[in-house]
Amino acid sequence: MAQQGTDKITEAEESKARLRLWLRMLKSTRRVEAVLRDRLRSEFDTTLPRFDVMAALARFDTGLKMSALSGVLRVSNGNVTGIVDRLAEDGHVVRVQVPGDRRASMVRLTRKGEEEFARQAAAHEAWIAELLADFDAAEADLLSDRFDAVSHRDET
Repeated sequence: MAQQGTDKITEAEESKARLRLWLRMLKSTRRVEAVLRDRLRSEFDTTLPRFDVMAALARFDTGLKMSALSGVLRVSNGNVTGIVDRLAEDGHVVRVQVPGDRRASMVRLTRKGEEEFARQAAAHEAWIAELLADFDAAEADLLSDRFDAVSHRDET
C-alpha cells in the first residue's frame, strides 16, 4: 500500500517537472523570438513573418501556390497575402499565374529575394548560434530529436 502512495508522489513530481519544463521552454522560445524580431528589424528593416515566408520559398525553387505557402507556414491565406504583397513591392518575390486556374498563383523568390534571404539567413544562423551557445552539438542534436518526437506523437 505504501508503494502505491510513493508511485503517486513520483507521478505527481514527474508531472510538475514536465510542467516546469514546458514553462521554461515557452519562456526561452519567447525570448529567442523577441531577439530575432528585434535584430531583423534593426539590421534588415524586416519582420520575422517576412523572413519566415522567404525561408519557406527558399526551399522550393519553382515556388509555391499561396495555399501551399500558408500550409507550410501554418497560417491563414489572409496572413500570407499581405506579407507576399510587401515582399513583391520590394522585388523579393514574384507571383506567376497557374495555367488553367485564374484564381491561383505561384509565388517564388526573385534573384534579389534569394540574395537578400541569403544575407538574412546567415545572420539568423549566427544569432541562433549565439543565443543557444550553452548547448553543445550533441546536446542540441539530442534535444532536437526529443522535440521532434513530441511534435510527431500521435494525438489521442
